[in-house]
Amino acid sequence: MNIQKLKEAEAVFLQQYPLGFTDPGLASIRSRHKVDQLVEFTQDQLIQPKFDQPRAVCDALLRIVSRSSMVSRFEKPAFRSYIESLNSPAQEQLAEAFELRLYGDKKQEGFEKICALLARHKLAKWSLVSAVPFYFSPQQECFVKPTTAKGIIKHLEVEGLTYRPAPSWDFYTAYQNLLTEVRRNVAPSLAPSYAALTGFLMMST
Repeated sequence: MNIQKLKEAEAVFLQQYPLGFTDPGLASIRSRHKVDQLVEFTQDQLIQPKFDQPRAVCDALLRIVSRSSMVSRFEKPAFRSYIESLNSPAQEQLAEAFELRLYGDKKQEGFEKICALLARHKLAKWSLVSAVPFYFSPQQECFVKPTTAKGIIKHLEVEGLTYRPAPSWDFYTAYQNLLTEVRRNVAPSLAPSYAALTGFLMMST
């Protein structure tokens, strides 16, 4: 990673928004994305005991994706149709996959099961795979927006990391590690969450 380019991006952003993501100049962006409200909703709706009710879990997944400003409006109707088409066994499969993804030490297994289930309906998209985990744990999980990810990798001249449109655990963890390194090298005000961190990079590079 090109640290010099990262520090230049940091300087550009802080010159315009000295308080980082709490700066009044970013009030409209905070209002549009409403991350805090959706994080609270996700953490409330997807507490582990609720996974005994697969239908409720699937309804919650739909509401999270539908409310997310980061998921494309073109992907939301297809995801709604998918959730509404699920019978009881399919609801159980999806709920189990997300429980693995969000809890315990089998996150990769959960990720891959989610991808496999969505792929059957041509919905294995980065936004649909990464949105719910991000809102559930915004300090640990990252949201993968294709154009942003490609732009960050290119601008920071990251070697050995190539974006692929098909979601994979290998890329996710490598991208997450990159963002963790970026986070260590910039002001804390630029990284209240991984989504904010990638937003800063997108806006300043």
